[in-house]
Amino acid sequence: MTVKHLFHGKLDGETSGVGSFGPVGESGPPDDFSAGFLIGLLVGEGHFGGDGRQPQVTLRMHVRHEKLFRWLQRMFPEGRLYGPYHHGGRYYYQWMARGEFLRRILVPLVSDHLPRLDDYAAERFRSMCERYRIDLPLARSESALAHQAGGYPTVPPGPPAALARAGAKTAGRRGRKG
Repeated sequence: MTVKHLFHGKLDGETSGVGSFGPVGESGPPDDFSAGFLIGLLVGEGHFGGDGRQPQVTLRMHVRHEKLFRWLQRMFPEGRLYGPYHHGGRYYYQWMARGEFLRRILVPLVSDHLPRLDDYAAERFRSMCERYRIDLPLARSESALAHQAGGYPTVPPGPPAALARAGAKTAGRRGRKG
């Protein structure tokens, strides 16, 4: 029996499903758009962390994005939506992924696209996995990802060449006495 079952089936603050927005059970693998959209949300607005005992991925945004959170409930019903909350002058919803859903669906999904994430987001994800001893599945190769994306080249590490040249020019000027 889980904690959720002990307390009337709903955790404190958990948003109940409304109409067709309610969770419908376990989901299958997401389609390409849904996977990409979720990863984009997590990279831009999400938090990869945990509570010290279990890992969790959290997405917290203003209530004006309720439609997006309801979409998350439909597409990824194993995640949990909490709120709306009023706290510290903010009015927000919070979506969380934990447990088997995190380990079985979310970690492999993000891991498959890890080579495409920016370094900061990739490191946050890897740190969570390391801290909570989550084995990362082998990511698909860069060439397979590039082919799937229509052959677009991946972004090389570091600043674009034009910015690097501009930085070198300004660094050279700083060293001169005028």
